[in-house]
Amino acid sequence: ATGTYLQANGLEPGGCPELMNDTHPDVVRQMAANYFAAGSNMVETNSFGGSRYMLNKYDLGDRVEELNRKGAELARSAAPDGCFVLGSIGPTGEFLEPNGTATENEMYDVFCEQVRGLVAGGVDAVCIETMSDLAETCLALRAAKETADVAVITTMTFDKGPRGYFTMMGTTPELAAEQLTVAGADIVGSNCGLPIESLVEIVARMRSATEKP
Repeated sequence: ATGTYLQANGLEPGGCPELMNDTHPDVVRQMAANYFAAGSNMVETNSFGGSRYMLNKYDLGDRVEELNRKGAELARSAAPDGCFVLGSIGPTGEFLEPNGTATENEMYDVFCEQVRGLVAGGVDAVCIETMSDLAETCLALRAAKETADVAVITTMTFDKGPRGYFTMMGTTPELAAEQLTVAGADIVGSNCGLPIESLVEIVARMRSATEKP
């Protein structure tokens, strides 16, 4: 729960969460420390919206690697021995061609840039999370694998409709698990949006389509 924590500790409405890695490092470090103290084995970096696409909205597109690196360093500095830091990468907010204007090469480069910053800050793994577009997720996965020697977790977000569970772009849990496994994900999963009972169903369906954790 990064966003709500930061909102409760100084993030103004409409403000950039990732900028707090620079302007409020003590808050970001304490957030990680609190979650580790509460029993977390893994804590994510404050970098969910840390891609160039997202940071451009705050005129911070030239600080991608810096802000991601600082987010990773802050979480790393709070991690006890034996605990892990995951580099959080969320959706870019852009659509790939032909649904949008982003090209595959451009989006790949954007993900590589973010991964470089997170790895420079000392993450143990990368978590590509809360994704709806399987193509974008696979692109981020490839960028992470080709940029750094780290484990990569991929999680997608599903909604329940009359015909069952699908991402916003129409992908089922089974197809997501199958395709992300083929693409090289080390761990696959689901997060956000639905109550835990639904996530239990989704995870069971993903389990039927992959041997990955």
